[in-house]
Amino acid sequence: MEPQELPVEKGEIIGNGGNTGSSGGPHLHFEIRDTLDHAIDPFRYHFTEIVDNTPPIVYRIALTPLDYLSRVDGEFSRKEFTPLIEGGRYIIPQTVKISGRVGLEVYAIDKMDGVGNTFGIPIFELTENDSPLFRINVDHIDFYKSRFLLSHTHQNRFTRVYHHPNNQMQLYSPEGSGSGALTADPGVRKKVELALKDYFGNTRFVGLDIEGEESDFDQIENRKISVSPTVVSYHREVMKIETGYSEWGEMAEVKVNGHIMELMPSYISNGKRVYLWDMNYGVPEEINLCTETIFPEVQYKVPFKEELAYYHEQADLIFEENTLLDDLFLRINKSGRGKNTTLKINSPQEYLQSSMEVLFKDTGFEGDKSRAHVYHQSPNGWKSFVGGTWESEDIRFKTRNFGTFVIDEDKVAPVIRPVKVNADELRFIIRDDKSGIRDFEALVNGNWILMRYEHKQNVIWSEKLDKQPFKGEVLLKVRDMAGNEASYSTTLN
Repeated sequence: MEPQELPVEKGEIIGNGGNTGSSGGPHLHFEIRDTLDHAIDPFRYHFTEIVDNTPPIVYRIALTPLDYLSRVDGEFSRKEFTPLIEGGRYIIPQTVKISGRVGLEVYAIDKMDGVGNTFGIPIFELTENDSPLFRINVDHIDFYKSRFLLSHTHQNRFTRVYHHPNNQMQLYSPEGSGSGALTADPGVRKKVELALKDYFGNTRFVGLDIEGEESDFDQIENRKISVSPTVVSYHREVMKIETGYSEWGEMAEVKVNGHIMELMPSYISNGKRVYLWDMNYGVPEEINLCTETIFPEVQYKVPFKEELAYYHEQADLIFEENTLLDDLFLRINKSGRGKNTTLKINSPQEYLQSSMEVLFKDTGFEGDKSRAHVYHQSPNGWKSFVGGTWESEDIRFKTRNFGTFVIDEDKVAPVIRPVKVNADELRFIIRDDKSGIRDFEALVNGNWILMRYEHKQNVIWSEKLDKQPFKGEVLLKVRDMAGNEASYSTTLN
């Protein structure tokens, strides 16, 4: 397209603003897309109307182990640091000791002159001893791969300045799983620098020093005795087990596929033995820790991009080719019966690309199944409607979320409150505090009326297709996701 080919003049209508979705007010989208329908960052074109002399702001830096052989300050643990500003640049004042492959993550935002909005940062450049190591350029977004932004970040907040396994976004240089990882041989000190740049020439630097160290068990000290209970946590393919002192020895026995393998502690931390197991070598059936035997929750490894149906006594799961964002180490745990039954599938901090199908088995539910459905329960107890279809004692549903699923009934109809009902306009507030609004229908004198809906304010209002006044019987029906229906009627003379 040539310049001036599509002129826009002052006062010309170029689009309609709206306030639906998650917006904070009426707005108009301005987008530039290429021939593959990728959204291109408009700031690349340096519009002269935009004034920006403000560099990015950095809040936190994190270093995280990238495999079971990696350590940060002697431990397999992600650690966050608050940078200090010194001479216009950010620094981490202490030297961080690492072993193995370690990833750097940054929580930062960009600002512009004279506006309160927060912007993303397009360019990240990581160097090691002044040599380029890794670069991110978020200059476009492929909408078909936008869910991989959840792999691009840690819990949708920290940008990962390394290539996370199976991330399909093409924003990185060099490409390839694991690129961007920091490494340092024992005793070797390196200077690491991260440059954060916007498209208007503003740059902020973050500097830190790393030093390599051995990760041998014999070099780990601090062997005070801990009586804390055993804790098992999962970090992608790594199972981490923290358990107390054992007078019967430190060697654990891991049973995998019927075979017994011995496992030494990886290190001692605060009096706890810490064992690390790479589940790519097999999913353990049980682990004997000398003091107790544990049975890990992981049932199966579901490979990325693989169609698979997994059948289990507690739940069946069906994965399509595009369900996963990464390899999945599947954990299923069902507890309780009837109204107290819960089904836990992995963690809410893990994500899916698209929905998986779940058959929640043998629920023991004895209530009104016509009004009972699956809800996703957040850690604070809040329940959000998922749905589902009953198959005898089982219920089948689809979800794009991991976490805890429960069964609950909704027998309460939505609430309708008239705001304005006259010949010119129909306006109502509608609410449903449990399963949520499914649909609504308004009729005037038997004729269907177009109604608009603003879910953030729970308001529906009429949009006339002609100038005729409303006259006759007004009937509004509102139905929730559980099938409960409320109605309102009046007559306009």
